[in-house]
This record gives sequence, structure tokens and C-alpha cells, in this order.
Amino acid sequence: MGLLIKNGVIVTASDTYRADILVEGEKIVMIGAYLPSDDHQVYDAGGKYVLPGGVDVHTHLELPVSGTVSSDDFYTGQVAAAFGGTTTHIDFPIQAKGGSLRQALDTWHAKADGKAAIDYGFHMTITDMNPEVAREIPEIVTEGVTSLKLLMAYKNSVMVDDTTIFRVMRIAAEQGLLVMVHAENGDAIAELVDGAVRSGNLEPRYHALTRPALLEGEATGRAIALSAVTQCPLYIVHMTCRESLQQLRTGRAMGLPVMGETCVQYLLLTQADLERTGHEGAKFVCSPPLRTPEDNHALWDALRDGTLQVVSTDHCPFWFEGGQNGRPAGKELGKENFSLIPNGLPTIEERLKLVWTHGVGKHWITPNRFVALNSTNPAKAFGLYPRKGTIMVGSDADIVIWDAGKSGTISDRTHHMNVDYSAFQGMPFKGSPLTVFLRGRLIVDGYRWLGKAGSGHFLKRSAYAPVL
Repeated sequence: MGLLIKNGVIVTASDTYRADILVEGEKIVMIGAYLPSDDHQVYDAGGKYVLPGGVDVHTHLELPVSGTVSSDDFYTGQVAAAFGGTTTHIDFPIQAKGGSLRQALDTWHAKADGKAAIDYGFHMTITDMNPEVAREIPEIVTEGVTSLKLLMAYKNSVMVDDTTIFRVMRIAAEQGLLVMVHAENGDAIAELVDGAVRSGNLEPRYHALTRPALLEGEATGRAIALSAVTQCPLYIVHMTCRESLQQLRTGRAMGLPVMGETCVQYLLLTQADLERTGHEGAKFVCSPPLRTPEDNHALWDALRDGTLQVVSTDHCPFWFEGGQNGRPAGKELGKENFSLIPNGLPTIEERLKLVWTHGVGKHWITPNRFVALNSTNPAKAFGLYPRKGTIMVGSDADIVIWDAGKSGTISDRTHHMNVDYSAFQGMPFKGSPLTVFLRGRLIVDGYRWLGKAGSGHFLKRSAYAPVL
């Protein structure tokens, strides 16, 4: 007996049409008008939109950082993702200094095993390049890890120098891997942070003031130049500002193999949130920092005109009041010094609702572009398409029944993320998932969770994914 989803309006990255979907096992096997129900289990979509499950290619679950750990693990974070309509995500194993890539990969598999409730993959973050690591890079391709991340920020921690970036890009280009870069000038930022702390400028607002947009733009341009020389496909993560967008536009106009991502927080929040009274601004500390309303506008423009290819979340939650009642330490670590605040926001559950509300609802993007940015493009760029990211015969039956008229208010009282605040508290939304299917199995039904820990699959991804 299969699953038959009837009377829905299917939205893909390219088309919108009314049809039924027949699922057998975990795959879509037929799409057509008025498919017979026979002995299938029937779900009536009732004229609602039928979307492919969201693909979030930038998350940090159970991430050790700043002497603590992000508060969502591979179960709580994935449950939250599913309630938001996301059925696939990719997380980041991080190589320990002096450690191997295999050790990092094994550590992250152990975090997910037995907990994962939706499907997931891994990128590999390289922090310490040496000949042994260079030999390991081709080996992780056989493990289905086909993207590498390098950070140009966080000096004296995970930051790498230009020599490392260049060497990794050369190997990646040979192996068909995609290199992802966090683009900020970490050397200059370290000087600015040190100066602010020495001067007694310790409030959360100085987090943004010591990480200016010009330094994001400079690093973006530098990464693109290294990509051009090595001919390595490049993906700039969490872009925030006009300065970095200009570098990306120039690189793409030159025909270079470069792509860009932004995150929902950079579309809707601003550095004014860091200026909230008391320690409230710490809730909004992330890197790169929140920017200006003008930058919000520029990012929406870039999503509309194709400069940016993907919206992700960079989900990395920390308790606002941690270190008690069994909670790991959180944002309170930086009450006396902004440079000690763990960087990251809780976002994995709210991406689709808020991008629909402010993107489709305010006519920045069409429903088809919404699907492209949140599902199809990330699946294509990271070697998951057409298994993920679309509704077509042969694809996994990751399906979201979407109610464009459903409205509400974002609140920490109703979200499923394991954290004590919402970065979008009180923000209204219009458009939300009603039901979510993972490989044909109903896992979210309204407010009910029907998924199971351990049912999520690790996804081995293909090398030589396209540059969009």
C-alpha cells in the first residue's frame, strides 16, 4: 500500500501545478491528475501548496565552542527543523588541532547515531593543514563528504591562513570538492577586538563595531581571487552586507565558479538588536554580525536577482541563561565582555516561515524562487539533487504541505529548539507547514511529533556538484 497525496498545488523551483503524488516505499513513483486511490493511504492536501522538504546546508548541532557547547543536539535540533519544514540538513565536523579528518568525522557520526530524526550529511572543517591531512582529503570523498569549510576569522582558534586556503583549494579542485569559506579578515578583527577591550568598550554592540562590513568584503574578494587562480568551486557562507555582495557579483560576472549564501537572521535583524538594554544584546551575537537595514534590503535584492543562491540558518543556539539546571554555559559567559559571548543564534525552526512571510509575502521572491533558495539550490550545490530538494518521480518523498494562509507569532514558548529565547520573539508570520513527510513517512502533523530518534539517514553526497 502506497501513500497518495491528493488535491494539492505542487510548487517546484520551476513550476506550479495541481496534481496528485503517489509514494511507494520512500520514493515518489507517480505524479499526475486524479490518480486513483485504489488501496493507498490517502492524504487530502485540500488545495494547499505541496513543497519539497527544506534543505538547510549550514547548521551546528552539539558544537563545542567558547568553552561550552551549542544547546541543540542531533535529536532536538532535527525535531525543531522538521517542525519548520526542513527534512534534510548538513552539519560541520571540525578537525581538532593536530587531529585527523577521520577523527572529526567519527566524532560527529557518534553525535548523530541513534539520535537523528531527519536526514543529514556532513561538511568537513579543516583547521590544521599538514601533509597527512592533505592525503586524507581524497579519502573522505569516499565517505560521502564532498565539501570542505575554511574559516578566515577567529584568530588563534579555527582561523586558517591564505597558504592553507590555497593548498586546500588546489586539492579540492582536483577531487571535485566544493570549498566553503567564512569570509572575514580575522587578523584585523582581532586587533579591533583587542583595542575595544583595552578601552573598556565591553557591551554587546561592540561585537558589530569590531567586525565591520569592509572586512567581510575584503575577505570575500580575497577568497574569490584564490578560487579563480585554483579554479576551485567556492561557496561563501552567511553573507551579510553590500560590500561582500559586490565582490560576489563581480566574481560571477567574470564567470568564476563562485556561489553565495545568506541566512534568515541577516535578512530580518540588524545591529540595532545588539544595542538592546542590559545584556539583551548578547542574544543577537553571531559572526559575521548583524548589519544595517540597508544591508537587509541588499540581501533581498541579491536573492531576487540570482546573486545569492541559497538561504540557510547557521543554526548555533546557546542558552541566554545557561550554566544552571543541567544547562551548558551560554550567553552569560560574556556579561562583562562582549568578546566572550558564544557566537550563534537559534534559527533552524524559523527559516521557511519567515522567508515565506517576508520574501513571498512582500513580493521580493515568488513561491518558485522560495523553493529554489530553500530546497532545490542547496540540494544541487551540495550533491543531493534530485534525491532531495524537489518533487519529481524518483526523488525521496520529503514533502511539506504548506498553508500560505496560516498565521501566528514567533515565540520561545512554542518553538521546539532547546534554548530559552527566540531571536525573532514576537515577529508575526503568515505561511507555515501543516504536515511534513520524511521519505513518505508522516513525522509532523500539525502540533504533533510523530518522528523517531534514529530514523534519520546519513546521506553520502556526490562529488563534482554543479556551480549554480
